[in-house]
Amino acid sequence: MSLKSRLDRILSSSLILILALMVLNVLWQVFSRYILQTPSSFTDELSRYLMIWIGILGAAYVSGMNAHVRIDVFVSRLSMKMQKKIQLMVRIAIAFFALVVLIIGGSRLVYISFILGQKSPALQIPLAYVYLVLPLSGCIIIIYKLLEHLNQKSN
Repeated sequence: MSLKSRLDRILSSSLILILALMVLNVLWQVFSRYILQTPSSFTDELSRYLMIWIGILGAAYVSGMNAHVRIDVFVSRLSMKMQKKIQLMVRIAIAFFALVVLIIGGSRLVYISFILGQKSPALQIPLAYVYLVLPLSGCIIIIYKLLEHLNQKSN
């Protein structure tokens, strides 16, 4: 089994698990609010943090599947050699964005949140754990782009 397929399986399983937790969390909120008449205090916050993780990890997964939004009207009219050059430039741009914004910027956010001891209001968990998804996703995106480049080079 290749590294990409392992990474795909781990990431898709994680996303399914997070979504299942989010559904259970929202169901608990509805049950506690309308049946028990005492709304749960943590469910809104937890669903927000789970949504952040789904969105950002999902973006990394979509990047690995090459299913992100793109307009290829002009590129498809070019020669195959030029298309490969443009694909390489796009991979480099995506990897650069992942490095600068997600890994470097996200790591700084995690570090500052950890040093300041910021905690979530209801759950009282360190916000650094919530923000950890940024550098994690950045690393995953870069791994995907490197694997994609190596795969294209071998073809």
